[in-house]
Amino acid sequence: MSRVPAPITRLPKVGTTIFTVMSQLAMEHQTVNLGQGFPDFDVPERLINELDKAMRTGQNQYAPMPGTPALRDAIADKTLACYGVRPDPATEITVCSGASEAIFNAVAAVVHPGDEVIVLDPCYDCYEPAIDLVGGVAVHVGLDPETFAPDWDAIRAAITPKTRLLMINSPHNPSGAIWSAQDMATLDALLADTGIYLLSDEVYEHIVFDDARHESALRYPGLRERAFVISSFGKTYHCTGWKLGYVVAPPMLTAELRKVHQYNTFCTFAPAQAAFAAMIRDEPEHYQELGAFYQKRRDAFREQLGRTRFRALPVPGGYFQLVDYSAISDMNDVEFSRWLTIDKGVTAIPLSPFYAQAPQGQRLVRLCFAKSDATLAAAIERLEAL
Repeated sequence: MSRVPAPITRLPKVGTTIFTVMSQLAMEHQTVNLGQGFPDFDVPERLINELDKAMRTGQNQYAPMPGTPALRDAIADKTLACYGVRPDPATEITVCSGASEAIFNAVAAVVHPGDEVIVLDPCYDCYEPAIDLVGGVAVHVGLDPETFAPDWDAIRAAITPKTRLLMINSPHNPSGAIWSAQDMATLDALLADTGIYLLSDEVYEHIVFDDARHESALRYPGLRERAFVISSFGKTYHCTGWKLGYVVAPPMLTAELRKVHQYNTFCTFAPAQAAFAAMIRDEPEHYQELGAFYQKRRDAFREQLGRTRFRALPVPGGYFQLVDYSAISDMNDVEFSRWLTIDKGVTAIPLSPFYAQAPQGQRLVRLCFAKSDATLAAAIERLEAL
């Protein structure tokens, strides 16, 4: 028997993530996997060619810590085109190894032991571990359980003298809800006379439907001066495995974020940075048309779901569809997701792991429609039989 003591865990509430659990079940049972949120269609050909070109022309060594100048310049120009403000590439843009690293860096940059961080449930599962690791305290506030709109009375009530950071996400994972201009104005007014920082997770920023406008925090001067705004190349260019994202933040926040970033990953994959710089510069139509690209998939998938016993909730943005399965089963969402995977051959993600405390009696699971027509058709054929 080993005499080495077990380590005292820094993350006592963390086990294997629900995404890993369900993906493993999907592989074991050879299911149609609509669980984990990644596209199963091709990366843009131009992006592959630019990556190959970068590697073959010697761009294989360390990139500059904040990101290559060409990519940061391209991001600055894109931000101006999208949101009407051009951040300084030298002092306000940092390229990270995916949005998850960016989120951790931002939290670690400003949250100290005992500080409170407001998170809005349901929320992505990397938020609270980042808070816990730096000694912060996550304060969970529920979004509306049907529309997933912010509950402003509850958010106001959660603010205390210890509140250091508020984390928001629009378009929202897992629901697809988007924040309106009125929501952003309300948030701006709420934070105006405080020292609270904002983390705005905007990784699905270009996947917004029905002619809606993405209300980035960057559009609002009062929010911009206190915000880390986080974006993802993986979501925009169908290449989640490349793990590249970036943060736009004012100079004082960027300086602190880079202190963490340089001792976390220091820099990220150099050839991909060259490829993304070329894509942003030469093919802006890709991100400009991304909402329409996914809206076709959303509309077709929702029409197909109409032939099943699931009730599909509205999807204003993102590439996830929440469905209510109350007409099919009384099982809780984790049990239902396991049953759906093992017995029926379709993998979904239960909603309760996105909450500190899920609403009583909620019967919702998340399906990803960032899939090929063949994948979605195969899933629907099995779901129709329920």
